[in-house]
Amino acid sequence: MELTAAMPPWTPIAVADTTAFTDNGHQTIQGGVGTQISALREVYIAGLAGASSPTPLVLGRNSTVGGTLTAGRLAPTHPSSVLIANPPVNFAVSTTKPQRSATLGMLLVLGLNAFGGIVRRYMGPNETIASLGNTASLGELSLNCFTGGTPGLVSSELIIDTL
Repeated sequence: MELTAAMPPWTPIAVADTTAFTDNGHQTIQGGVGTQISALREVYIAGLAGASSPTPLVLGRNSTVGGTLTAGRLAPTHPSSVLIANPPVNFAVSTTKPQRSATLGMLLVLGLNAFGGIVRRYMGPNETIASLGNTASLGELSLNCFTGGTPGLVSSELIIDTL
């Protein structure tokens, strides 16, 4: 089932590897159950800042996963689809903060100037980035900001397939 995880405007907060994320400063997808596989199909990021804002975003895996999540937007892309019983969770707020893995942490570098910049990364037929389950270190994919730059306001969308 193809799902879209949209995140309304948010300002990325730069963090180093193995450092706790800040609420509302990242977009993270966590698997719904321990055996669920979610394959990333597309990443879209639109810069909404009012001035030049180099924003070094990365998509990666987390070595510490979020706990007690406040779910964000997640919807099937096809109008006749019914959401599965335990869907992945799109979130930016949690009590236990995720941390990007130092060894598995950077799968895609998606930097942009948030002053109107756009990034769209589509996974081709032989490109697979996926999560497995809902535990460290394979159960989450996160979009967040690496250190450096002056991150600016963005909106983002991750399209995933649950397999």
